[in-house]
Amino acid sequence: MKKFFFDCGTREAGASAGLLILRLGFGLMMLIGHGWGKIAKFEAAKDTWPVPDFLPFSLLTPPLSMASTILAEVGCAALLVLGLATRPAAFVLGFTMVVGAFQVHAVDPLFMGGGPSKEPALLYLFPCLALIAAGSGQYSLDAVIHRERRRRLF
Repeated sequence: MKKFFFDCGTREAGASAGLLILRLGFGLMMLIGHGWGKIAKFEAAKDTWPVPDFLPFSLLTPPLSMASTILAEVGCAALLVLGLATRPAAFVLGFTMVVGAFQVHAVDPLFMGGGPSKEPALLYLFPCLALIAAGSGQYSLDAVIHRERRRRLF
C-alpha cells in the first residue's frame, strides 16, 4: 500500500526537475487561483453549487458538493505542491476536472469564446494525467517516504 500511495516514479534528475516545476506551477495555480476563491465565496454559492448527476455523487447536497470541490482544489493541490501522495491527489483533482468539464459545463462550448467553456477544466486535467502516469519525481516527499533499495530501469 505504501508503494501505491508514495512511489515517486522516476528518480532521474532532469525528469524530476521537470515534474517539480509541473507540480509547483499547476498546484499553486489551482490552490490560489481556484481553491481560495471558492473558500471566499462559499457562503454565497453553497446553496446553488452544482451536484454531479451520477451515483453516488448525485446524493450529495449542494453545500457538500462545493465542500468536496474545495477539498480537491485546495487539499489535493497542496499535496501536489508538496509531492505527497501525488498520484492519488492527482486522480482526485483530475476527477474533479472531469466533472467540471462534462457535468458543470456540459452545455458550454469546448473552447473559450468570452464565456464559460470546458477548456479550463480540460487544461487542468492534462497535468493530472501526466502526474498520475509519471509520479512526483525525486524532489518530493513521496521520494523521501518511499526509498528504493535498488534502482528502477525506468
